[in-house]
Amino acid sequence: MSLITTTDELEAACLRLARHPFVTVDTEFLRETTFWPILCVVQLASDDEALAIDALAEGLDLQPLLRLMADEDIVKVFHAARQDLEIFWKLSGVLPTPLFDTQVAAMVCGYGDQVSYSELVQSVCRVAIDKSSRFTDWARRPLAEAQVDYAIGDVTYLRDIYKALTARLKATGRQSWLEDEMKVLNSPATYEQHPERAWERHKSRVRKPRDLATLMELAAWRESEAQARDVPRSRVLKDDVLIELATAAPRTVEALGNLRAFPRGMERSRAGSEILAAIERGLARDPKTLPKIERERRNGANVGATVELLKVLLRQVSEESGVAGKLIASVDDLESIASNDKADVAALSGWRRKIFGERALELKSGRLALTVENGKVVTLEWRDAQEPREAT
Repeated sequence: MSLITTTDELEAACLRLARHPFVTVDTEFLRETTFWPILCVVQLASDDEALAIDALAEGLDLQPLLRLMADEDIVKVFHAARQDLEIFWKLSGVLPTPLFDTQVAAMVCGYGDQVSYSELVQSVCRVAIDKSSRFTDWARRPLAEAQVDYAIGDVTYLRDIYKALTARLKATGRQSWLEDEMKVLNSPATYEQHPERAWERHKSRVRKPRDLATLMELAAWRESEAQARDVPRSRVLKDDVLIELATAAPRTVEALGNLRAFPRGMERSRAGSEILAAIERGLARDPKTLPKIERERRNGANVGATVELLKVLLRQVSEESGVAGKLIASVDDLESIASNDKADVAALSGWRRKIFGERALELKSGRLALTVENGKVVTLEWRDAQEPREAT
């Protein structure tokens, strides 16, 4: 067990780690009762050592760690990095860079959709991970030796996984594909909290401009309230209640209290007054200034049929290229492409367009056909109306 609890120990460890070209990183945190994650433990490893940092240790200054994360000469290797990066962004306003996310890299290298760390360890390292401490209370002190050993294990095998995936990316010439994905993870915009955009999580649940207007104001209020109180959004208002408020738009205390799902007594609290004020702001919005509500694309039979064909093509391209289908195109991407050849979606740009987007457009236009040979879907590219040619 190697657990750092003092600033001097952390400073010395970070100086040692900084001599290496990469470090593997993981965090243990809690956020069940808070809006912002509570950092409990940080694990680091180089080729020479692996250690854990007790982030809750009294008097510990994390600045040496944050400097290490900001050192652009050292690659920071995470698995499924997004929540970890959010923590570092909240702590320092700086994101670890350069970054390598093994989950994303595995999707590029043919390990399937959102492969777990334990699956990668089993596949690459031929080791089965002990998961007995997976759901431990990382905020409770003192930390048990088994907890620390489990935590450190999350960065030791990550070293071999990183090396294996790096070699595979180089062999396939797909380093730039991963770099494109890392740009999103390394963008501050990914982690900035904007209450005025909170409605976007629920945009598919409203159909009328008036409902959208009230949803925008109510979602912004809930987001700001949750952040200010540092509680989960559901502790302020559950999602279903938020949508009910947006569609019912009660304008009086009595009407608010009569809503079936609304918490009893809340209508006469400060929060109740603020909710009514948010509804009034929404109703006062000019409908012409509202974002356009995206109608359900599947309403048209032709569009729905095209989406289903695109799904088959996506599966075929994924199997052929060894890249996870979810990384190539989302269902929303497919629906957008089915409706618009010039849709502003990731699947029609960069490497995704090269391996899938162009074929998708050819399929729509009739220049590409799908057929089955020996139980396997293949594509046929049409040179002209009489001469089909097998493309894959």
